[in-house]
Amino acid sequence: MQPILPGSTIGILGSGQLGRMLALVARRMGYGVVVYSPTKLSPAGQVADEEFLGAYDDVDRVKKFAKKADVVTFEFENIGVEAAAAVEKLTPTRPAPGVLHTTQHRLREKTFLRQEGFPCAEFREVNSVQELEAALDALGMPCVLKTAGFGYDGKGQAKITAREEAASAYAEVGGGQCVLEAWIAFEREVSMVAARGVDGSFVHYGLFENQHANHILDVTMTNLMNSARAEEITRGIFEKLEIVGTACVEFFSLPGGELLVNEIAPRPHNSGHLTIEACVASQFEQQLRAVCALPLGNPQFLAPAAMANLLGEHLENPDYEALLRFPDVRLHLYGKQENAVGRKMGHLTALGRSGAHALGLVRAARQAIMKLK
Repeated sequence: MQPILPGSTIGILGSGQLGRMLALVARRMGYGVVVYSPTKLSPAGQVADEEFLGAYDDVDRVKKFAKKADVVTFEFENIGVEAAAAVEKLTPTRPAPGVLHTTQHRLREKTFLRQEGFPCAEFREVNSVQELEAALDALGMPCVLKTAGFGYDGKGQAKITAREEAASAYAEVGGGQCVLEAWIAFEREVSMVAARGVDGSFVHYGLFENQHANHILDVTMTNLMNSARAEEITRGIFEKLEIVGTACVEFFSLPGGELLVNEIAPRPHNSGHLTIEACVASQFEQQLRAVCALPLGNPQFLAPAAMANLLGEHLENPDYEALLRFPDVRLHLYGKQENAVGRKMGHLTALGRSGAHALGLVRAARQAIMKLK
């Protein structure tokens, strides 16, 4: 496989903050960047050589974008498979559209995990209230009902604690094809960000511990848990799906250490943002190296680290001067044009003596930016 070297052009299908951080790495390493975006002045478009505007389901427009790139990758998995397949016919596309087809749809993803023997929660397909009631009888309660496709950050989900809630929960998530999952009494949520090259080479960053608020990732820190089992599962998923690029496997960690796969994200992951400062090669550099058929970078940590997300509510009246009094905390803002509650606007990272120490730093800095004492 011929490597795609600096001076070539990287196409990024998607234009949010993940594309922005990938584009910044690409530009540092001498690549041109073209971004496909549905809106002008997107986070990725602001730092690209060209922002190619169009709807994600506009196949003809997507084809024109693909012709401008030497290789195309994704920063957003909810791209129509037809559009992704059209790109692949014109330009090397990594990961392949088949990876998106599986991971962008909860039922296909869960079915893949079960068929391949990867541990995950018990689940049932649901297409009506009657099927939901039967599935509740089979799995017991509480359960979580989720839309089968195009959900993220807790959207399209409803917890069910009694059979009488079935109809209202089904309506709440929008009906249609859904997945009912057994409730998991987990001890913590963890994730493994990893990368796989075109030659099958594989590297990972160990386990990150994640804490959520209102179904959105709030903070992440490095974790000293034994990651051997997580590596085994993650490597197996990457190999079965033939992923090329950076991706993340999210896990539930049960009391006693057993791991269950929650979701697969086929692109760089929010929990991996701390690798920008904390590692020799960040998750975004790994993505670039992998899709360009280059040797993967060194994932070694320089120090324990933590990250805190900055949402719209954190930046309603930001006190940046107070934040910047924290010399060990790094600020990343995504350049989004509109602020909104629950919207990811940026993040903070810090290195520390331990993950918990670094977590204290980013939490204190986030409190300061909100002018809270």
